[in-house]
Amino acid sequence: MKKTLLATAIAGAMVYGATAAQAATVYDQDGTQLIVNGRIALGISGGGERDTDPGDDKTGGTEFRNIYSRLGISMSHQLASDLRAFGRVEWRFNGDERDRSGGFQEVRHSYIGLESQPFGTVMAGNFDSFYNSHVMAPFDVYIDRGLEFSKGGAGGDLQARGDSIGYITPDLSGFQAFLMGKHYSGNGLAENGESRSSEINVQGGVKYEVGGLRLALGFAEDKDDYALSGRGARHRYTGADLRGADENIYGATASYAFNDNFSARLGYETQDTNDGALDAGGDPDRYYGYDTWGLGATYSLGQWAFNADVYRVSPDNEEKRTAWAAGAYYKVSSNFDVFGELNRRDQGDININTGDGVDVEENSDNLYWLVGARYHF
Repeated sequence: MKKTLLATAIAGAMVYGATAAQAATVYDQDGTQLIVNGRIALGISGGGERDTDPGDDKTGGTEFRNIYSRLGISMSHQLASDLRAFGRVEWRFNGDERDRSGGFQEVRHSYIGLESQPFGTVMAGNFDSFYNSHVMAPFDVYIDRGLEFSKGGAGGDLQARGDSIGYITPDLSGFQAFLMGKHYSGNGLAENGESRSSEINVQGGVKYEVGGLRLALGFAEDKDDYALSGRGARHRYTGADLRGADENIYGATASYAFNDNFSARLGYETQDTNDGALDAGGDPDRYYGYDTWGLGATYSLGQWAFNADVYRVSPDNEEKRTAWAAGAYYKVSSNFDVFGELNRRDQGDININTGDGVDVEENSDNLYWLVGARYHF
């Protein structure tokens, strides 16, 4: 049961993603299976950004939103008793308003692979970062904001989601290793009239699980590889044009389920500053390093689950900041849940004034909040 709670926290702390309970099996015969699943998620959010300067676009106002609605198809075929072929394609679509452009925002996942009990799993295509899904997974428990690891919250986008190949070993008495690479083609790209070669960013690590304990250690290459092209950004951390700092990212997490209801997690992530690039006149915002510590917990009771996490983020070129996130989730049924989340990326100092009560330092970010509901199918 401790493993069950820990797995729940890692999967998103009662986020109730698509499982056999919600998915619809369209075809299941002679070892071939086709499953359709997804979710429609709607919510209201506000806050999060500091006040903008006069003339800037408004940010942080209350907004009725689509909260990452998805539609997915999973397929598999049992080739032998210990060998299975599989594939998945998943789309994000607009769920909160009429969309004449077709409604679908992106192909979130699209991959194929082979899974062997004695030899492990190999997969290729468009899938999440192994570093995030295997190392930082215990902290990736919020529906929207709250993750400070994986290059500042990039999560599954970190050097992944497209043109990737990965391998995961079988479970060896609790141990598993994983390795993946994302290919950035240089075809059609030029800088200052010179053709550019292709690049591969590699990430990998190991994890160990026994009883309620889960330990993980990994790295992700973060090469400086001329991200700009006529086709848009080639790094997709948050959809922005963010090139790598040319320094590796390293991270480690430890999680433990104390009982069937309570689990805790501790994490650390670091990246060195690229001093050579800065000495050559590089942008500090691009090449600075950081150290981040995180501490969090998940508590579940019946249909309820709660998350709370706090981070200490120490950038090499900025002031240190304290970030925190909290969430509450209620499972109305196996297919329907409601939730509320809070996040503050920069808490600032809290001052207690005897005459004026409590106030927060002026440079603190506004409190971000989100409430909503999701139906899974």
